[in-house]
Amino acid sequence: MRELCPRCRRPAVVCYCAALPRVETRSRVVILQHPRERDMPIGTARMATLAISGAELRTGMQWDADTLADTLHDSARPPILLAPGPDARDILREPPPGPVTLLVVDGTWSQAKSLIRRNPFLATLPRYAFTAPQPSQYRIRKEPKPEYVSTIEALMYVIGALERDPEGARGLLEPLREMVDRQLAAQATAAKRDSYRIRKLGTRQPRAPRIPTEIATSWPQIVCVVGEANAWPYTRAGERRDELVHWIAHRPSTGETFEKVVAPICDLSPTTTFHTDLSEIELYAGGTREEMLAGFAAFTRPDDIPCCWGHYPLDLLVQNGGPRFPAAVDVRGAAQQYAHRKLGSLDQFAASLVPELRAPLGLGRAGRRLANVVDIVSAWRRQVV
Repeated sequence: MRELCPRCRRPAVVCYCAALPRVETRSRVVILQHPRERDMPIGTARMATLAISGAELRTGMQWDADTLADTLHDSARPPILLAPGPDARDILREPPPGPVTLLVVDGTWSQAKSLIRRNPFLATLPRYAFTAPQPSQYRIRKEPKPEYVSTIEALMYVIGALERDPEGARGLLEPLREMVDRQLAAQATAAKRDSYRIRKLGTRQPRAPRIPTEIATSWPQIVCVVGEANAWPYTRAGERRDELVHWIAHRPSTGETFEKVVAPICDLSPTTTFHTDLSEIELYAGGTREEMLAGFAAFTRPDDIPCCWGHYPLDLLVQNGGPRFPAAVDVRGAAQQYAHRKLGSLDQFAASLVPELRAPLGLGRAGRRLANVVDIVSAWRRQVV
């Protein structure tokens, strides 16, 4: 296992932290990242959040206006969206007059379009775009068109325009150049090593499966979570938000478990008892949402890294008033990169890693699913220690 930098989460030989500037801005930068982009080893969104003062990185597929209320209702820094579109204004020629909250979508172009389509409130924001005046310096990742640039390069141009200081923002290119140069040098060294290996052994050595860096570097902060909802499968009397009714978490490093059933406030969906594997009696005997949130807050720490199967559990927690963690691991997405095959169900993938699945860690389906997630991350941990 290669030594990893805990700050940039890159292998030490290609760490770019020494070149990171500290760019102060009047405007606020919020990067909305597609989950598949989060694990890209040469992505630049995390680099941008490390270099720009106060910048935030939020990973997910879907948010609502309430979830992003802190960014959408800042009267001192009104929100704008950086995304190409037929109605987009050129931000380099016509920047907003004062500080703004800049929402930036991070991902491939198809992923960015998907995020905007899934979050229609983004389309209501004033939209800005630009054409890069210079070719991208992102030589280790090919862009679809010559005028396209990486996220940190886009922010360099845009912050320069917003702050009326293009030269001051150019420091954002330093960590990009450092990462590109180190990556190309490492690739050249690896190519020579592989060439020698092929000549000597007649075949390239298989690569080890890829495991989330957080499992290797931040094991004490790993908290596996599962949430269940009272969710109506159709619209009834207007829009209904999924209501959290069962939340369970486990810290593998200590063996501690938190569990709380939350009594539903809305009418019970016809499918809720089936999906949660909890009876109406068990559900309505649960506590309040406030009690659950207070208990979970006492169980967790600010630097904890939740791990869950897919994005829904953490989105559900935030929609019901819970905290938004600065980092998280999508175990399902990581499993796809690890296995390079169709995964099947959660329990099937867990069974492919461990000879015997552990007993449920709580009530109902959530208890079984939590045990599966813990089995998976624990199996990955054993491979890196």
